Amino acid sequence: MKNIYRYSLIVLSSLAILGCSEDFLEVDPRENIAEEDRDENFTPEDFVTGVYGMFTDYVYAFAYLGVTEIISDNADKGSSTTDTGGDKDVLDALTFTSSATSVNETWEHWYKTIGRANYAIAFAEEEGGENSERLIAEAKFLRAYTYFFLVRAFGDVTIQGQVEFVDGEPVVDPEVNLANRNTQEEVYEYIEQDLRDAVDVLPVKSAYAADDLGRATSGAAQALLSKVHLYQEEWSDALQHANAVINSGEYELEENYEDIWREYSENGSESIFEIQGRGEPIAHGVAQYSQTQAPRSDGTINGWGFNVPSENLVEAFDAEGDVIRRDATIIFRGETLWDGMEISNSAANPRYNEKAYSSSNLGDADGDKNIRALRLGEIYLIKAEAAAQTGDTETAMEALNVIRERVDLDPVDGLGQQELIEAIWNERRLELAFEHDRWFDLTRTGQAPEAMAEDGKEFQERHWLFPIPNNQLIQTPDMEQNPGW
Repeated sequence: MKNIYRYSLIVLSSLAILGCSEDFLEVDPRENIAEEDRDENFTPEDFVTGVYGMFTDYVYAFAYLGVTEIISDNADKGSSTTDTGGDKDVLDALTFTSSATSVNETWEHWYKTIGRANYAIAFAEEEGGENSERLIAEAKFLRAYTYFFLVRAFGDVTIQGQVEFVDGEPVVDPEVNLANRNTQEEVYEYIEQDLRDAVDVLPVKSAYAADDLGRATSGAAQALLSKVHLYQEEWSDALQHANAVINSGEYELEENYEDIWREYSENGSESIFEIQGRGEPIAHGVAQYSQTQAPRSDGTINGWGFNVPSENLVEAFDAEGDVIRRDATIIFRGETLWDGMEISNSAANPRYNEKAYSSSNLGDADGDKNIRALRLGEIYLIKAEAAAQTGDTETAMEALNVIRERVDLDPVDGLGQQELIEAIWNERRLELAFEHDRWFDLTRTGQAPEAMAEDGKEFQERHWLFPIPNNQLIQTPDMEQNPGW
């Protein structure tokens, strides 16, 4: 899969499929694709690979940090006081508007990704051939994964028109009114159907050859399905799918928490789905993901120093006595890292994100770090939360304590239902810090106003959802803006 990811860069740069339209919702599936190229040079696998390649884009190195972590109580903007990062300062302060660059870029990129997935599905359906069913299922998983970001961030969103081939030409469904936003319920139903289709078709992780590790699997689809049900408070369904993943025999927890982010554990036993970033020799990876977060001006590493762990997060680790996860998550100024790298006392910021650190990347633009998107540790916590919400506190505590035991924390015992649920929410924060879920966890659980106040920031009613980007409203003026924006 590493080779496939590197090849995707060639596919994407040469074709730019579904990527250059001014309107992010209305894309021409023929754009920049000559018919002879489609027929003679490229296969359905190439186009599905192009969908995977979208997750290595610079958007995931910077804009994504802003809307998932910097905005939350886990992180501060970092860098220098004079470097705003475009809009990272106003995201950090919760003073951003519908013109915020990061909000616009993620909206645009997520829709372009869906457009590419739609084309890849239609092309594989038309062309058929070896592995076509699996390739369609992979693209459906990636489409569902992307819609999940959109619905969590923006609420009601437009389900993009499907692509069909008519007389050999790809055509987007003309019946879709792009200004009409589908309800969250409709979007979630669409996501679930894609994931159910993927579960039924995709191989299990162990069935893939080594070169294909990193492709979507049935376990990845089932894990994401459990998370999708969690966000909808469909506790029994979330628990059912979490149990299916845990009991599949395909995954097991890494013995040592800190090992999860090492090179040798990429696509390892705990990994359910990762964005592939490593090549031999080191290739493009996720563009600048490590660079944007690496220590700034410390003498050896010259990263940008954005998305730095907040004092609030440090206090949360310390309040739990959670030394193992704190030290695996946070680089402290002046410390010596596990690989012998010394972080200077003169580094610009007091803390940095260790989960983004790579021994092979000392501030270089081209990254080599896999982003852990779904892993077994989170599935145990989904099981714990879903069980607690149904009143099965015994099952919930058992799952929660599996995670706590790994990091040498005392087991939880004797908690009432609500107290247990809140303990699980806190465990999610500590276990999954800087894995890009914190803001969405705060909003889905209703903790956001209090949590942000404790971090010295004012959460307003409009912050439950991001604004529809102003650029999109210019293109589709009949589309309604989210409340308060």
